[in-house]
Amino acid sequence: MVRDRLGVAVVGAGYWGPNLVRNFATAPDWSLRAVCDLDLARARALAHRWPDVHATHDLDEVLRRDDVDAVAVATPARTHGDLVARVLAAGKHVLVEKPLADSLEAGRTMVTDAEARGLVLMTDHTYCYTPAVLRIRDLLAEGALGDVLYVDAVRINLGLVQPDVDVIWDLAPHDLAILDFVLPGGLRPTAVSVFAADPLGAGKACIGYLAMSLPGGASAHVHVNWLSPTKIRRMVIGGTRRTLVWDDLNPAQRLSVHDRGVDLAQQDADAGDRRRAGVSYRLGDTWAPALAEHEPLALVVAELAAAIREGRAPRTDGHDGLRVLSVLEQARAGLRAGGGSVPAVQPDVPARQLVANRVRA
Repeated sequence: MVRDRLGVAVVGAGYWGPNLVRNFATAPDWSLRAVCDLDLARARALAHRWPDVHATHDLDEVLRRDDVDAVAVATPARTHGDLVARVLAAGKHVLVEKPLADSLEAGRTMVTDAEARGLVLMTDHTYCYTPAVLRIRDLLAEGALGDVLYVDAVRINLGLVQPDVDVIWDLAPHDLAILDFVLPGGLRPTAVSVFAADPLGAGKACIGYLAMSLPGGASAHVHVNWLSPTKIRRMVIGGTRRTLVWDDLNPAQRLSVHDRGVDLAQQDADAGDRRRAGVSYRLGDTWAPALAEHEPLALVVAELAAAIREGRAPRTDGHDGLRVLSVLEQARAGLRAGGGSVPAVQPDVPARQLVANRVRA
């Protein structure tokens, strides 16, 4: 028998854990049972707002509870493999913070284990539940932009130099997850090029550039940077019909669609197979799609509950996490080889099916 509310525990009371705790504690589908962190004082400080929530440093204690149906893991990526294995072995569903794991091999193990046990494994790609990204997905599914020609994403700020990962593994998963979510068939590049720099001498890349060749001749570029004094979160998606600009830091107009572009009128040349192109510029209207207002994490926790109750894969499942990890692994291999381009190796996961169907608000 399924209870009116599912029970959940949050593991990790650091940067992202408090956001998960707040959303689970206020969601109609969930009863927050426990907060777990190796630092017991930090767990207690986070749990104290809700008298019925237990604070502990012992994950095994949480996993023994019959009233815990799912566990949300918000710890560093290097710990995900062991923690998720323990959660799944206890028969609990699991939500995992991005990136899914610290290697593609570890991610595959998680996905295989969850599927063998019939449990939900959901990747917390939170941006995929924002109103703007959901609308971008719909516009692409409807063909409003035409065929995608290029994507240019910039995510830069004066950020914290992470102790365990470089800037590509820290920031690029956001944009890679978004691309996997909105592009027809998901993110399946044919080649990946990478350049990174460590001008501070921090021992890890603080500036990174990823360039990906996409099926059909399109390309995607992701720029990430911990050292920029200005904060920019912008993505441009150019299509054969229209171009979309997403400026996440502009609340007055996060999305704009431009009926502007370049058209090539191909004409046969006089001799042989040579062709000449007549260039024309299209200057049409610009419009801003209306966006609903909701907190993305509220949709994340609602989607997790729906997937568990309906016995289906969540909207951002482990396979989505694997496609993102595949690109990150290729970037890592490229950096170890001194930069440049490496052939893409597709993870053995099904392609995403893109449909114009919004997540329930």
